[in-house]
Amino acid sequence: MSGALHNNVYIVTGGSRGFGLAIAKSLVEHGALVGLVSRNQSGLDQAVAEIGADFALGVAADVGSRASISAAFKKIQTHFGRLDGLVNNAGLATPNKVENLVEEEVLLQVQTNFLGTVFCSQVAIPMLRNGHNPRIITISSASAWHYDEMSHLSIYAATKAAVERFTRDLRLEVQGDGIGVTCIRPGGAWTNFSDGWNAQALEGALAAWKEVGTHMDLGMEVTHVGDAVRYALAQPPGVAIDLMEIRPNALTPKSIF
Repeated sequence: MSGALHNNVYIVTGGSRGFGLAIAKSLVEHGALVGLVSRNQSGLDQAVAEIGADFALGVAADVGSRASISAAFKKIQTHFGRLDGLVNNAGLATPNKVENLVEEEVLLQVQTNFLGTVFCSQVAIPMLRNGHNPRIITISSASAWHYDEMSHLSIYAATKAAVERFTRDLRLEVQGDGIGVTCIRPGGAWTNFSDGWNAQALEGALAAWKEVGTHMDLGMEVTHVGDAVRYALAQPPGVAIDLMEIRPNALTPKSIF
């Protein structure tokens, strides 16, 4: 698969940090060009500076708005002259017990995590029809299937489960266009994903999580997810990985938290 991504252009949503930035860096390291999308332009500017302005372009947009995404994707396609793939990575979570869920936080998670995947895929499909080995990757979460990832993330987990079900239909619908579709389900890794979480809500989530069991899996880095996405994108035309779950595999006591 050496050189499979050379000069291909990929859009990565949520690309300014965490998994998204790691994915973008892995793609560029293997010869690709990337368009990064997130809400915050300053974060995007910093990410582009890390990757290199010759290889990356950052465009601020709200993935929960189809109009915003359409404008951003067109700008990226015009800048690079083509589009070969989309990585639906943008996502967020706010921990809380179901009884205490805040309406605005629920709506934001659904809008970003699920509807963002729907709208981005909608906008990208016609752009990808002329792409080289075109692909759409959707990023799910081990929280959609495993109870021991973190407690009090019911809405986040539900939106990621919805992403997986949506991906199944997406795969069937775009086969005739030669677009490969893959769902990647990462487990926990060291990121800044929890930045900005309410301290009291986080404390309650951690306490409930520790009651699930005394140990957890640890040891995965964001780079492992970046490499998993790159591997999926580099499959030959006519071949697609349907679902890939990548999780840490080092048994670690939860008492470290």
